[in-house]
Amino acid sequence: MTSRLVLVIGDLHIPDRAMDIPAKFKKLLGPGKIGQTLCLGNLTDKPTYDYLRSISPDLKIVKGRFDADATSLPLAQTVTHGSLKIGFLEGFSMVAPMEMDLMLAEANKMDVDVLCWGGTHRFDAFEYENKFFVNPGSATGAFTTGWVGEGEEMVPSFCLMDGVNPSAAYAS
Repeated sequence: MTSRLVLVIGDLHIPDRAMDIPAKFKKLLGPGKIGQTLCLGNLTDKPTYDYLRSISPDLKIVKGRFDADATSLPLAQTVTHGSLKIGFLEGFSMVAPMEMDLMLAEANKMDVDVLCWGGTHRFDAFEYENKFFVNPGSATGAFTTGWVGEGEEMVPSFCLMDGVNPSAAYAS
């Protein structure tokens, strides 16, 4: 049986801002454990692309603001798992990420139950107006020039979701 787990990952920035995905993450994310991978952009090198493809051949990617060479990537995509619709984008294409009403408008525009967005490098997950919102953070803990509070450290994170039950989202 194919895994129903959906890996949501992004803001990798290898090798520009980080050397690699942490070894403990790679141990958890072995081939055959993940049914689908949604990459929220800033996948800036080919070896990391190949690694993500090895985790799950069903790899969907959207363009991040630092994916300059990936001109053919879409800015947003939608996938369906049963009756659950998941939309995902990097975040730079949203008018005001972290403004809940505008994020709700984006989820409604995409006609999705779950909206995954990246670009902040910080994990976040919440429910608002019967929609679920997930930001997996940066899988490498790559530094960012925005969205970070004074004294706050970047902690590597990603998100796994049960493809049927969005409330099963968690950071690793």
